[in-house]
Formats: sequence, structure tokens, C-alpha cells
Amino acid sequence: MSMAQHAEPAVTSPPAPGPKETDGRTAERPLALRLLARPEVGVFLGAAAVYVFFLIAAPPVREGAAMANILYSSSTIGIMALPVALLMIGGEFDLSAGVAVITSALTASMLSYQLTMNVWVGVVVALLVSLGIGFLNGWMVVKTGLPSFLVTLGTFLILQGVNLAVTKLVTGNVATDDISNMDGFGQAKKIFAASFDIGGVDVKITIFYWLVFAAIATWVLLRTKYGNWIFAVGGNKDSARAVGVPVAFTKISLFMLVGLGAWFIGMHQLFTFNTVQSGEGVGPELIYISAAVIGGCLLTGGAGSAIGPVFGAFMFGMVQQGIVYAGWNPDWFKTFLGVMLLGAVLINLWVQRTATRR
Repeated sequence: MSMAQHAEPAVTSPPAPGPKETDGRTAERPLALRLLARPEVGVFLGAAAVYVFFLIAAPPVREGAAMANILYSSSTIGIMALPVALLMIGGEFDLSAGVAVITSALTASMLSYQLTMNVWVGVVVALLVSLGIGFLNGWMVVKTGLPSFLVTLGTFLILQGVNLAVTKLVTGNVATDDISNMDGFGQAKKIFAASFDIGGVDVKITIFYWLVFAAIATWVLLRTKYGNWIFAVGGNKDSARAVGVPVAFTKISLFMLVGLGAWFIGMHQLFTFNTVQSGEGVGPELIYISAAVIGGCLLTGGAGSAIGPVFGAFMFGMVQQGIVYAGWNPDWFKTFLGVMLLGAVLINLWVQRTATRR
């Protein structure tokens, strides 16, 4: 006898869902890697490390007055580092920024004193001169296609010679005359070089300007069309031009922003010391650029932030004053700067590779 066998249909449950397949591009990266991708994170950690180091090595740094001096030193670097950083994000350099500060201060001082005019006349003319220098640098770069390194190196040498020669010709000395007794000096000093007592500590007004300018620069970069233009022309100016970005206007205006920063710091120096040494200004341009690079601005342009150079400038001010408070030979300052610059470049390179690794 045969038995009929009825085949039951196989019932199978669907496979348990496994991990979603990704190609490495759509997967969300861990928070730590996303933070490392930010250009200012590395310099923040470096600034914190330098601060802790000098807290241990130089006990006077722990005092409020010492920190006020450190922040003041940082602010005079940081105010200029901000427009220099924006220019670098836009893909250009300005080696004339240091001597342009002195040119601005000399213009305001000599014009006011020699013509016996209100100091505000000299201040306004100095502003026009500074903006003109920035415009000329930008116009030359845009119209000739020459690297900004060469154009601004030429401007640097021209201004250095003019500062010395004209000052000697007009005043018969290498320094300008004291303008502290001239009309308008007190009012200008309150704006450019005032100090405030906060908790018994003398705090310079440049610290507040520095933070305000940093906030404005950050807003411009992240929230405005002009900020998009800066990143675009720094990344690829031909592609930016193809999508309607005014490349010439953007680059020229960035050079003029550097001129504006040079004017402001020049006025601060003039109304702080009442006189100007015409031979100064050689060297600070490298510190401004270094603060921007340490802050995460790429030498090739197209990347960076305004917050990073704030921490970069703080590192410079911390080292500059920390060496003094530690009782070390200040001749080591430039050595520290070189080590910080190389270290920052290597750290930024490592951070970028780590953040983009799949």
C-alpha cells in the first residue's frame, strides 16, 4: 500500500536586518571626527596646552594683571591676523601688512604735526592711504596675474624705504614728533588706546575690539554671500567666476580689509606711544600669517575660519609674555614661534587626514 505524501509549502521567515551597507560616503562619521574636521579645534587644543604649560612654568601668569598683558599682546596680533586670515582663505598673501601699520601711523602723525592740524585730519588721511595701499595690492594681483607673494613683497620693500626716507626728510629724525598736546589727541586716544579698570586690573580696549572683530568676521564668513565668495575664490577662482562670483571685487576688497586692519593697529600704536619709529614694522607680517596658519587657514586657500586665528594669536601672545614671566631669555621667542608653526602645520595635516579617513 502506498501512502500519498502531501508536500507542505516551506515557510521561511525573512532574514534579520543586518547593518546597512554604505559606501563610506553616506555613513555619518563619529562626533569626534566631525569635530576634528573643524579647522579651529586643533589650535584650540594647542592654545590650551600652551596656557597650561606657562601656568606651571611661570607662576606670575596666574595673576589677573599678567593675563591682561597677555590678552593685550594677543589682541594687537589678533586684530591684524583676522583680515590676513580672510585674505588667505581667499587664496592670497600680504607681506606688506607689517610695514603698512607703520606707514599709516607715520602718515597720521606727520600730517597732523607738521601742518599743525587736528589729529583727526591725520587719522582720516591715514585711513585713505591704508585703503589705497590695499587697493593697489589687490588691483595689481588681479590685473597682472602675478602671485600676491611677489606683488606684496614689492610693496613691503617700497613702504619700508618710504617710511624711513620720508620721516628723515620731514622731521630730520627716524621718529615722528610727540603729538600728545595737539587738538583731538585725547578724544582719539579714548577710541584707539583707552584702558579700563576691571576688578583692579587695567584692561586695554583692543581686547574688546579683537573679540568684536572676530565675531563680525565669523558672521561674515558663515552667514553672508560675501563669505561664500571668499571661500569660492580661494578654492578655485575660475570655477567661482563661472558661477557668477565677482572675483576681482572679492580679492581687491580683501586686500583693502588688510589695509583697514593696518590703519586701526597703526592708530593704536600712535595714540599709545604718542610717536612712531619709522624703522619698525619688519617682521610682524610673518607673525600675522603664522597666526592664521596655526588657526587652520590653508596656504592654498579655500579653507579656514575666523575663530582659529583668535586662538593662534592667543598662543603667540601667551608665548611672548610667558617667556618674560618665566624669566627666560626673550631671544627664544622666535624659536618658540617656529616650533609652534611647524607643529601646527603637522597637527592640521594629521587632523585633516584623520577626519577624512573612511
